[in-house]
Amino acid sequence: MLLIKANRDEILRPLQSVSGIVEKRHTLPILSNVLMERTTDGLTLLATDIEIQIRTRTTAGESAGDTALTVGARKLQDILRSLPDSADVSLVMEDKKLAVRAGKSRFSLQTLPAADYPRMSASEGDGISLDITQKQFKRLLSLVQYAMAQQDIRYYLNGLLVVASGNELRVVATDGHRLATAVMPLAEPVATRTDVILPRKTVLELSRLLADSDDALNIRLTNNQVLFNFGHVELVSKIIDGKFPDFERVIPANHPKLISIPSNELLPSLQRAAILTNEKFRGVRLVLSAGSLKLISTNTEQEEAQEELEVDYQGEALDIGFNITYLLDVLTHVSGDTVDLRLNDSNSSALISFAGNEGFKYVVMPMRI
Repeated sequence: MLLIKANRDEILRPLQSVSGIVEKRHTLPILSNVLMERTTDGLTLLATDIEIQIRTRTTAGESAGDTALTVGARKLQDILRSLPDSADVSLVMEDKKLAVRAGKSRFSLQTLPAADYPRMSASEGDGISLDITQKQFKRLLSLVQYAMAQQDIRYYLNGLLVVASGNELRVVATDGHRLATAVMPLAEPVATRTDVILPRKTVLELSRLLADSDDALNIRLTNNQVLFNFGHVELVSKIIDGKFPDFERVIPANHPKLISIPSNELLPSLQRAAILTNEKFRGVRLVLSAGSLKLISTNTEQEEAQEELEVDYQGEALDIGFNITYLLDVLTHVSGDTVDLRLNDSNSSALISFAGNEGFKYVVMPMRI
């Protein structure tokens, strides 16, 4: 039975939307597959790893009635990618196998029954609904996601906190050494403050799938999952059950030393200093004195890099160390002509913000060098 006959891209594009969450090796073989369902409304593709589920739909091409199957997502994607852009592709169900035909190319793929494919059902009942643009949420994620932990034993750090409260939507990420937070206004206030922790994988998939456009995005937050609807995509994600650190307590309130530095001067200076940092500890010293900020790095071969920047500062001197990667991360992910660096003493965290990027704050802990 003909599942779909269409141009290669009209099948490949929706397949790529869902296949990002498919694991190459899974304890359940069927989770390496994508579920394909053909109805009169079009072709629906669905993938899940039990924690996240993505569904999308295409109305392109021809078909020959209702049918459903599951097939290896990566194999089908690799086959479609390898075909010419202009190829017309037919997917046909034959004797429990999926035949892929394009020009003189023929492929035969094993399938598993659609009835065996696990599905996540969207939560009914209590929750709040937010309507924003894809571009707004994609930007929020980009401002903070690099600060998420990776495989931390404190599992709640391996994700991103989303807080809807009053007229604001806030996102927060931390790995215990640095914290990034960004906020945007909401057109409609929410009645009940809602906090959820999105898993790292969900955040990365959203960053990949959301368009940099004013197209609509609906977010529904419930007590055990979050549902994202945009374009032809529906993404359902479980949330991390845990207590996120109190980010408001972490953000310093009264740091007296303020230095404003052009981003296009600070970033290249840090990149040069990073060349001679210790590969394991990645430390850089910031030595602040009247009118001057020096960046000094050394390594185990007793090599040294020193960069000096002129700054408008007349306060007391300070010598403080940081992990240079944390400083480079914020400067490469957040745009702004001027970096505002607020410091207290050599044992206190630094607060970084950007002129023209209100609502964004970055806190980084010092390190001993």
